Formats: sequence, C-alpha cells, structure tokens
Amino acid sequence: MNRLRIRHTTAFTYAADVSASYNEARMRPVSSDSQLVLSSTLQVEPSASLHDYTDYWGTRVTAFEVITPHRSLSVSSTTLVEARPKEHAGHAISWEELRSRASNEMELIEQLGQTRLTEPTEDVARLAEEIVAQGLSPCETATAIARTVGESMEYMQGVTGVHSTAAEAWAEKKGVCQDITHIALGALRSAGIPARYVSGYLHPKREPVVGESVKGESHAWVEWFCGQWTGYDPTNLIDIADRHVLVGAGRDYSDVPPLHGVYAGPRASDLKVSVEITRVA
Repeated sequence: MNRLRIRHTTAFTYAADVSASYNEARMRPVSSDSQLVLSSTLQVEPSASLHDYTDYWGTRVTAFEVITPHRSLSVSSTTLVEARPKEHAGHAISWEELRSRASNEMELIEQLGQTRLTEPTEDVARLAEEIVAQGLSPCETATAIARTVGESMEYMQGVTGVHSTAAEAWAEKKGVCQDITHIALGALRSAGIPARYVSGYLHPKREPVVGESVKGESHAWVEWFCGQWTGYDPTNLIDIADRHVLVGAGRDYSDVPPLHGVYAGPRASDLKVSVEITRVA
C-alpha cells in the first residue's frame, strides 16, 4: 500500500482581460474499494465559489465561475490518498452470460458503444476478432487485447493532440496514454466486451521512495467488465496496482477531462500544467 500526496496545478495566462470564466474540474479522487482519500482540496485563483457534485458517470466534479476581469487563472488540487493493491483473479463468466448482461444492463450497454474517439479501424477490429477466436474466457481475452494494443504502440508525445481519435493514433502507431487507451477501448468494445476510459494518476517509479517528490502527469488506462470491472494499463503493460490513483471514468477522454470550461476574452493564452507526486508512507 502506498500513501501518496498528489498536487496538480493548471494555470492559464491570457493576453488581455478575461471578463468571465465558467469551469468544471475533475481533479479530485474519491474513495473506493481500491483507494482511500484522506484529504482533498481545490484552490482557484482568482478566488471563486466552488460547488461540488457527482456527474452521471460517478466522477467528482467541482464547478466554479470567475466573473471579475482577470488575466490569469490557476486551479490547484492537493490530495492525500492511500492506494491499495488490487486483486486480479479471473472471474467465472461465460461469453453467453456476458452478452446477456451487456444487452440488458444500462451501465454495460453504455460502455459497449463506440464514440468518435474510440471507433476502431478495420485492422484493429480484426485484431480483436482474432484474439476472440483463440477460445479464451472473456477476462483472458480482454487482457490479451489490451496487452496487444499496448505492445503495438510506441509512447511518444507531440504526435497526437487532445482531440485525436484512436484511428489517427493507430495510423501513426505512436501516441500517449490517452490515445493508447482509446485504441484499447475500441478493440474491446468491437469484441463485445464493455469497457470504460479511466482518468487518474500513476506514480512513475516502480519502487517509490518515501519522502521523494517526483514529476508526474495525468494518466489514463482502461477497465473492462467480465463479471466485475477489471483494470489494465496498456501504456505501461501492467496491472492496476498501488501506484495508480483513480479520479474518474467514462466512455472516453471527453467525459473526464481534468479541466473544462469556457471564457469570454482573448483567444490567445498560455497554458502550464504540473503534477507532483510524493509517497509519504
């Protein structure tokens, strides 16, 4: 078990006054069976009144507005969380039972449909079909699909953007965790396995040192349903463990962006994002 402190700051600087800004932040983890949030704060500069709610997908959202003229905006979250090891035992569910549940349970139906960002190319769908044909269980098949996608991609920043689709990233065989997760989602869903996009953080060191602060970043991985929700990190080809901290989940990135909003002011702005992760125990 790792006790992690995560500080995530997003800062905008504008070329001229912004008269008003309306935003939603998804930067604060919530407690679950795999993690316990000990404390969590969100600070906004200029000061703003904050309103918390849980969105349709179960993600904690902090909504705020700044209605005084400003040339900069800073949003900073600080969370102390205990991340616990996860169990990854296989689940006894047949393909017949999975298909039945995926066609009758709303949560699974919603995570089986493709989106603009996850729609797979023909060769990705064929790759998933070939793995299904091996006769493995749904859980084993999902793991094999996610691992194969991860092995086929090279992690590289700057090749894709926040709005890039799975098809665009697959064509380059390069991208970041967001792209690799979208590709894996498209492949899993094409195989009839409900799957969802998970947003959170990952301590970058395999053996985190207590007291050492390291540079991190927002991270993404995939969860699929095969009797229960099971996670896998296709970017790093590892199971979800006590270095991962979950913030939220949805159909794709557009359901769980760390910060989303609109403002009235100049188009030009400078963006800086920093994530610092410290193992404190």
